[in-house]
Amino acid sequence: MKALDGIRVLDMSRILAGPWASQLMADMGASVIKVEQPGRGDDTRHWGPPWLNSDPGALSAYFLACNRGKQSVCIDFSHPEGQALLRELAADSDILLENFRPGSLARYGLDHDSLRKQNPGLIYCSITGFGQDGPYAQRNGYDLLLQAMGGLMSITGSPAREGGEPAKVGVAVTDILTGLYATIACLGALREREAGAGGQHIDMALMDVQVATLANQAMNYLVGGEVPQAMGHAHPNIVPYQAFEAVDGWLVIAAGNDKQFQALCDVLDLPDLARDPAYARNADRVAQRAILVKRLAAVIRRRPRGDWLAALERAGVPAGPVNDMAAVMDDPQVRARGLVQTLTHPRLGEIPTIASPIRCRGGSTQSHGPPPALGQDTQAVLMERLGLDEQRLSRLRAEGVIR
Repeated sequence: MKALDGIRVLDMSRILAGPWASQLMADMGASVIKVEQPGRGDDTRHWGPPWLNSDPGALSAYFLACNRGKQSVCIDFSHPEGQALLRELAADSDILLENFRPGSLARYGLDHDSLRKQNPGLIYCSITGFGQDGPYAQRNGYDLLLQAMGGLMSITGSPAREGGEPAKVGVAVTDILTGLYATIACLGALREREAGAGGQHIDMALMDVQVATLANQAMNYLVGGEVPQAMGHAHPNIVPYQAFEAVDGWLVIAAGNDKQFQALCDVLDLPDLARDPAYARNADRVAQRAILVKRLAAVIRRRPRGDWLAALERAGVPAGPVNDMAAVMDDPQVRARGLVQTLTHPRLGEIPTIASPIRCRGGSTQSHGPPPALGQDTQAVLMERLGLDEQRLSRLRAEGVIR
């Protein structure tokens, strides 16, 4: 038994934020139908290399990252019969995800107001760059754009005084966070529906999510009045909480309280720092950041990283290596937790995937379904869910409505 067993999701979204949400729902047991346009499908199918099995005609690694556990149907909803098919599927669904420009699905009768007439309990989640209203509502929104406009790039990367340029996070974190918020909103709406509230129209905007997840940096500005700047790998509110270079590589040290700082000084054999009242509290260390970090860095660079990490672990000081992707996938903790899995597709063979990080004792959140090939489930879904016969399916295929 999974948490979302029996929940039906119609996923009309593309790229990352919406597919990330529907993949998470599939991991939790929901039946997810991914709707794609015939011929090309989701743009991310073509965002490579790399490709599965090094075949440019196969699936891209990007698509594989956010579409496991789903069924793919190809329906052309610019065609009236395609619109009718999607309305029937929506009438039989609990959740619909879409990320089209605000108002654009109304011309096809696939907007929230149209679909709720057939299915008042439908939870309709719209994911856009800037939301359903406001002066930017009709603009396209991509993760890079929102990391820039939402302030994240201004606090990421090397400081400007060191010649640093604005930098984005190495993954599309705004998209991913929006997918997580969308999932939370849909689950909350399901709970409200159970209590008799009916369906809802959820308005998720990447801009809103990016601003909301500025977290302490946003509050640093609102409370302190100073505009936060990029600080490389340092932390604006905690010292020492950053990366240091050892003889043979980089490590991070996260001394989050005064006791851990004292233990760090003991490991580094710096008793004068441990006793100095100028560094006794975190606020003092933040004020003396430049001098303190220089002293710590001078000692840390004298010995190999492994020596420091072992000593810091014994002393109870949070620390770890700066791993590249190969080291992450080979990390003993990652292996022990089973985060790298292999799924088997009947046509495409074995597909590596990253497991869901949600662990529920007594339940399962791991998907057993691989990402789908384009349109592989069209016939099965339309026959099982809508009762279409082979004759009608053949006609729709011939007319290009489905694939």
